[in-house]
Amino acid sequence: MTTTYAALLRGINVGGNRKLPMADLRALLEELGHGDVRTYLQSGQAVFSSTHGDEESLAAELTAAIEKRFGFAVDVLVRDHAYLRAVADACPFPAAELEAKQLHATYFSGPVDEERFAGIDRAAHLPEEFRLGDRVLYLYTPVGLGRSRLAEQLARPRVNKGLIATTRNWNTVLKLVEMTRP
Repeated sequence: MTTTYAALLRGINVGGNRKLPMADLRALLEELGHGDVRTYLQSGQAVFSSTHGDEESLAAELTAAIEKRFGFAVDVLVRDHAYLRAVADACPFPAAELEAKQLHATYFSGPVDEERFAGIDRAAHLPEEFRLGDRVLYLYTPVGLGRSRLAEQLARPRVNKGLIATTRNWNTVLKLVEMTRP
C-alpha cells in the first residue's frame, strides 16, 4: 500500500546557512525510492509517496541521507496525511478568522504534555496563547511569530529537551494537508 507523507525539515535555508536546494532534496527522495516527490517553498517541506517504512524510519532514513550527501545534520519529521488533517481539524483557535502569520503549529517528534510548559507564565504573554494537541502545539501570535515573546519562550532548549520541534505557519499547515491528500 502506498502512503503519502510530508517531510518537515528543521532549520534549513535560514539566513544563508545549511543550504539545501529543493531540487536536490527532491532528487534525494527519489534516489531513496520514493515517488510523487514535490516540495513546497524553500524552507524545508517535501511531499512524497512510499510503500515501505513508517514515519520514524522514513525520517531516520532521510536524516541520514541528508547528512551523508550535504555534510550537515538536519532534524526531520515525517507525517502522513491523516495526521496532518487531524492537526488542522483539531485547531483550538478560529483559524478561518485569523491571518496565517498569526497562527502556527509546532510539530513534535513525540507526545507533549502541560507539565513540559509549566514554567511558562501564560498570563504574562496574553493575548498570545498556545494549546496542545497530539504531538503538536498550536500557537496564536497576533503580532506574528518574529515578534512573539511567547514563541521565544516556547523555543528554549529546556522546554523542548529530548524532542525535535519544528514550526509552520497556518498557510503551510493547510498546504501540506492538501498536498498529501490521497
